[in-house]
Amino acid sequence: MSEVLASKKIINDFSMTVATINGSGSATSNLTLFRAIFKMGIPISGKNLFPSNIKGNPTWFNLRVNKDGFTARKDCDDIVVALNQETINQDYKKVKSNGVFIYSDRLNVELDRDDLTVYAIPAKMIIKETNSPTKLRKYMRNMIYVGVIAQLFNIDLEKIKLALCYHFSGKQESVDLNYEVVMAAFDWTSENIEKKDPYSLEKLDLTKDMIMVDGNTSAGLGSIFGGVQLCSWYPITPATSIVEQMNEFIGGLRGRSEEEGKTYAVVQTEDELAAIGMAIGGGWAGLRSMTATSGPGVSLMTEFIGLAYYSEIPVVIWNVQRVGPSTGMPTRTAQGDIISTYYLGHGDTNNILLFPSSPSECFEFGWKAFDIAERLQTPVFVMSDLDLGMNSWVTEKYQYPEIEMDRGKVLSEEDLKNFSEKWGRYLDVDGDGIPYRTIPGNKEPNSAYFARGTGHDEYANYSEDSQMWEKNMARLVKKYKLGRKYLPKPIISTTKDSTIGIIAYGTTELAVKEAVMTLGKEGVNADFLRLRALPLTDDIGEFIKNHEHVYVVEMNRDGQLHQIMLTEYPKINQQFSSIIKHDGLPITAKVIHDAVMSAEENRNG
Repeated sequence: MSEVLASKKIINDFSMTVATINGSGSATSNLTLFRAIFKMGIPISGKNLFPSNIKGNPTWFNLRVNKDGFTARKDCDDIVVALNQETINQDYKKVKSNGVFIYSDRLNVELDRDDLTVYAIPAKMIIKETNSPTKLRKYMRNMIYVGVIAQLFNIDLEKIKLALCYHFSGKQESVDLNYEVVMAAFDWTSENIEKKDPYSLEKLDLTKDMIMVDGNTSAGLGSIFGGVQLCSWYPITPATSIVEQMNEFIGGLRGRSEEEGKTYAVVQTEDELAAIGMAIGGGWAGLRSMTATSGPGVSLMTEFIGLAYYSEIPVVIWNVQRVGPSTGMPTRTAQGDIISTYYLGHGDTNNILLFPSSPSECFEFGWKAFDIAERLQTPVFVMSDLDLGMNSWVTEKYQYPEIEMDRGKVLSEEDLKNFSEKWGRYLDVDGDGIPYRTIPGNKEPNSAYFARGTGHDEYANYSEDSQMWEKNMARLVKKYKLGRKYLPKPIISTTKDSTIGIIAYGTTELAVKEAVMTLGKEGVNADFLRLRALPLTDDIGEFIKNHEHVYVVEMNRDGQLHQIMLTEYPKINQQFSSIIKHDGLPITAKVIHDAVMSAEENRNG
C-alpha cells in the first residue's frame, strides 16, 4: 500500500467481510461487532451470506459502515477477515485495491499482491493463553477477530462488553469468558502489529433514535400489536422466525393470567395446506388470522387462497421471498414472487401486496395488514424477503398503532335488526363493492350463510347463473379498485431539475438512494418513488407521466413489477426500462448507477 494512502485517514466509511465456516459460532462474534459499532452511534448494516445446510460450508458476514447513512451492500470489500482455508484464496482476491487482508497465520494463502495491507494473526496461540474451556475453544476462537478488529479500527471496548451482555442475556460467566478472549487478542494486536491501513472508527450520534432488529422479529411483533388471534404455519426458510419470535413475545405482551385464558393460538400444522386452511377458517370465524411462508409454501396454498378470495374471507399471508424456482437457493434473497402472488389463484384474481423496506415497516405492516384484510374482506400478502427478514438492521423505532382496529363491515345482532333491507352476504349495499359480513356467535337467526367457493348469488345461495357470475366478478373488481385508498401510499423523493425517475420497492431502497446520490454528483438528477403496495394507485401514474423516462429496479430475472406496469400503463410503455439483478445477493448502488448511466448515454445519444 502506498505511503500516501496509508497516511490518509478514512473515518467511518468501509465495507468489511468476515469469511468463516457455518456452525463455528461466528454468529455471536459477527453480531457483537455489529452491535458494538451500532452503539458507537455509527450507521451500519450487516448481511449474512450462509449456506442452506446446517454446518461445515463457507459463510460470509458483511458489515457496511458509512457516516452518511449509505449502508446498502457494496460489491467490493475494503477489509476482509479470512478464517476459512477452503475460501481463503478467493477471499484474498476479492479485497479492493489498497484494502486490508486479515487472516489466521495457520491458514495457507498465496500472498502475491503488493496493493494490500496484510495482518497475520496467531489465533491458536492467543486462545491458548486464555482460560477458555478446551471444548469451547473452537467456538470462542472467533472472538479473537473481534479483539483484533477492535484494536485496529478503534471500536470502543465498553461497547463490545455491552454487546456481549446483550447477546448472553446477562449470563456473567459467558460474558467474562468471551470478553477475556477479546481482550487477549486486543492486547496482542496492540503489542505486535504496526497499523498501516487508513481505516478507523470514531463515535457519532446518529443511531440514538434507532433500534437494531431483524424484519421477521418486527413482523411478529407487529402482528401481535395488530391483534393476531390465530397463526397457523409450517416451517420454511426464511419465514420460520416470524412465528418463533411471535411465540416468544405474545404471551408476555398479552399480559393475561392462566385463569383468564389465552386470546391467541399459534399452531404448527402438518403442511402448508393445513396452515392456510386453518388460517382461512379462523378468518371466516372472525379471528385475525395469518400464516408465514415463502414462495414454495405460497405455491402449495394457491387453491385455498383462491377460496378465500372468492368467498371473501380476510387472512394475512407473509411471503418472505427467497431465490426460486423450485428449491432454488433457499438461503439467498430475491423479489421473484411478485407476478405469481399478484395474480395467484385459479381464474381471474387480483391480490393485494404490501412491500415493507425496513424492520420498522415490517412492524407497521404487521398490524396494518389485518386492518386492510378485514376492511376489504380478502387475503393480503406482505412481501418481505430473506435479506429483510433474517438479517439485523438499524432501523427507526416502531410507531405503535394509534388508531382503533378496523374490523370492517361486520354486523352485530342489533345491526341486522336495523338493516334497511334484507341482508345478503354478497350484497353490495353501499356501492363500494364491499358487502357486509357476520361472524359465528351472532345470535340473530338471519346472520347465517354459506361461505361458498362455488358460484353464488348475493344471498350466498348456490348459483350457476351466467349473469349472476359476471355481476359478482365485476363487484370483486370494483372492491379491488376502490379499496386502493386503504393501502399504504408510495413515498416519493424529488431532486431539482430531474427528468428521469426510479421506481423500486422493498429492500432495494437503500441501494437506490445511494445510486441517486452518486448519479446527482455526475449531473444526472433522478426522482425516486418507493412503491409500498399493489394494486397501483394514481400516484404512480402521475409520477410516470411527469418524467421523460422511468427505471424500475427489482431483484428478479424478468422485471416482474415492470411487466405489471406495462400491462396497466400500455399507452406510456416507451417510458419504461427495467434494471434487474437476481444473483441471490442484495442489489448494490453500483449496479443501479451503472445501468442508469449506460441507458442515459444511449438514450441521449
